[in-house]
Amino acid sequence: MIEGAPLTLFNSLTRQAEYFTPVHPGEARVYSCGPTVYNYPHIGNMRAYVFADVLGRTLSWKGFKLTHVINITDVGHLTDDADQGEDKMEKMAAEKAQSIWEIARHYTEAYWADIKALNIRQPADWSIATNYIEDMLDFAKSIADKHCYELPSGLYFDVSTVEDYGKLARAATDEGEGRIEAVEGKRHAADFAIWRKTPEGEKRQMEWDSPWGKGAPGWHLECSVMSGKLLGFPFDIHTGGIDHREIHHPNEIAQNQAFCGCGGLSEAANSGARLWMHNNFLVERSGKMSKSSGEFLRLQLLIDKGYHPLAYRLLCLQAQYRSELEFSWEGLAAALTRLKRMVLAVQALKKRHADKGQDPVEAPEGGWTFARLLDGIGGTLRPLAIRFDEAISDDLNTPVALTILEELLSLKKMPTDESLTLLGAMDAVLGLNLLELDRAELRLRPKGAAIDPAEIEAALERRKAARAEKDFATSDAIRDELAAKGVDVMDGDPLGWEWKL
Repeated sequence: MIEGAPLTLFNSLTRQAEYFTPVHPGEARVYSCGPTVYNYPHIGNMRAYVFADVLGRTLSWKGFKLTHVINITDVGHLTDDADQGEDKMEKMAAEKAQSIWEIARHYTEAYWADIKALNIRQPADWSIATNYIEDMLDFAKSIADKHCYELPSGLYFDVSTVEDYGKLARAATDEGEGRIEAVEGKRHAADFAIWRKTPEGEKRQMEWDSPWGKGAPGWHLECSVMSGKLLGFPFDIHTGGIDHREIHHPNEIAQNQAFCGCGGLSEAANSGARLWMHNNFLVERSGKMSKSSGEFLRLQLLIDKGYHPLAYRLLCLQAQYRSELEFSWEGLAAALTRLKRMVLAVQALKKRHADKGQDPVEAPEGGWTFARLLDGIGGTLRPLAIRFDEAISDDLNTPVALTILEELLSLKKMPTDESLTLLGAMDAVLGLNLLELDRAELRLRPKGAAIDPAEIEAALERRKAARAEKDFATSDAIRDELAAKGVDVMDGDPLGWEWKL
């Protein structure tokens, strides 16, 4: 069996690219830090899940049996990684005059809707934090004697009890620890809460009994418990946004070391995962990426303005995941145009295939892998498949992989069955749904547009007939009528798109 290029991935813990060697032969076990469901995710949050999805798809492409877990934090962590202060979940429940459980369910479902819209594959498990409270208590009890101490506000982890604390963040030189608020009585500034007691005289909607008093688990405890329980220590890959690299993930690692009785981090597996991977920020210069800004940038806003969500996915793929990516409406529009060009080329390819009377090309049972793909193609297309595999195996180099896919679409004289096979296999990694998308789905149609597409098409047919008869007065009148309703008739559009709203 042909395995293709070795898969290399950048390990944030060692700060170098490493060959992927699974803990369990033939398997890949991945944990991704999911959302705290106190508000809608913004598009910067969703970049992390596009990245994790491409990672999972690549592992499948390389032939590994994938087990991917994404957590849902429904017992909220506090603001700015602090150990005291407002609980985000409790705060939103109070603002909305709803139960915290209703808040969690609403925003979880909104997040799942964004996952679906971006064509992100479902993980093996959505691990919901409140389903694991007893496991969290057992974990905390097992490390409390050697690694923790109690204060009036809760149970705290003493970071001096494990080797190499903060190595992931290079905390000795980075300033990430500045986000941790001072708590009276802490032994070290970086010590963090394992269990947060409910303040005296208060009652929270989410609180449980513990040996240290009624309260709730610390945010960092949740991920250690769920990743270890569902994937086993050590597992293969832990992913998250680069903001987690400074505090949240170093604290997870410290807990994992304590729980496993592991030594220092010169052995990466002692951290609980063999590789730690982080996507860089999506930046937006107006400041609307922050949820505190009011109408912040969420996926639904892009959809309401008429952009197909897969245009945003393509925007993310155009940058390597470790590169900072700037969002702009102009950039999103360019990504949409690029997606349209791909869809037009795919539709032309499918038409040529159908005109030959051939059956549609379908993925094999179990999905595409590089090895299965090479069994079905040859000639000019085989080197393209190899180059695509080399690109995606090089730390998920999606920008190069996209150009190779477009090179495939530019070829006109290849066997259509082999071209569609290769296209389907490439798209199984990139996740743009190119074989299913229709050109009409990609038209800009903002929310609230008062005109029906069928009405537009009928008007355009009348306009075409008028132009054929050289009745330009009628043609111009129809164009003006459509323009008054917000329809831009795109005469001479090289994409043949004809109109947009």
